[in-house]
Amino acid sequence: MSIGTAKPTSDEMQNIPHYFVDSHSIHSPLSAGQFAEEAEKIIATLFEQSDFVILVGGSGLFIKALIEGIDDLPGNPEIREKWNNLFQQHGIAYLQQELSQKDPEYYEKVDQNNPVRLIRALEVIELTGKKYSSLRLGTKKVNAFESHYFVVNHPREKLYERINKRVDLMLQQGLEEEAQQLFSHRNNQALNTVGYKELFDFFSGIYSKKEAIEQIKQNTRRYAKRQITWFKSVENAHWGTPEELYQEITQMFAKD
Repeated sequence: MSIGTAKPTSDEMQNIPHYFVDSHSIHSPLSAGQFAEEAEKIIATLFEQSDFVILVGGSGLFIKALIEGIDDLPGNPEIREKWNNLFQQHGIAYLQQELSQKDPEYYEKVDQNNPVRLIRALEVIELTGKKYSSLRLGTKKVNAFESHYFVVNHPREKLYERINKRVDLMLQQGLEEEAQQLFSHRNNQALNTVGYKELFDFFSGIYSKKEAIEQIKQNTRRYAKRQITWFKSVENAHWGTPEELYQEITQMFAKD
């Protein structure tokens, strides 16, 4: 899944230690809580070697789990499997309808196109008999380190232009061929993501190739918009262009 996930190349990682790249199989999905648990161990070791650790990513929930913590809610593999089967049988619209009825408050906040989030909420609701939103207390954990958020903020028009060009480049690099090799695993949750699912629909005859490419671009733009909305809720986050953030980070670290 190197192309579709925009994995950093060997040249980009040269002399810069990276973690959680090629680390987990699609058959062993990693929850936000599990990621936080594994990442905390690595971070503790890294802080013994350096005063600074850089966490890079676009998944707000995974970052939140690591920096702020997430509620320790119960789970049940059998119930989760049931909802996964219902998702496979009826599609994501079924999950959306169920959650909107059972917990409209959380439904308005959740990424409604992410089946993992929907299934997790429905699992907890069925297990506890309570709304998922009522169980999310949002208690922040206390870390042994100080954290700062830096959010790259391109003008919207430039951001969308970069996204469209990036999709074209990924296709030139062989995204279609990579997706074809993964087609037999199309029902795996890890592959229900932008870039793959649209090409799977093309292979299945739902879209033409041209329509699939446009869907990838459109869904990526929508995902970027949700990312921006998520990080706007982070207090004291530093927003700017790459050049502005570079100057700000350099000055901040120089003072320290």
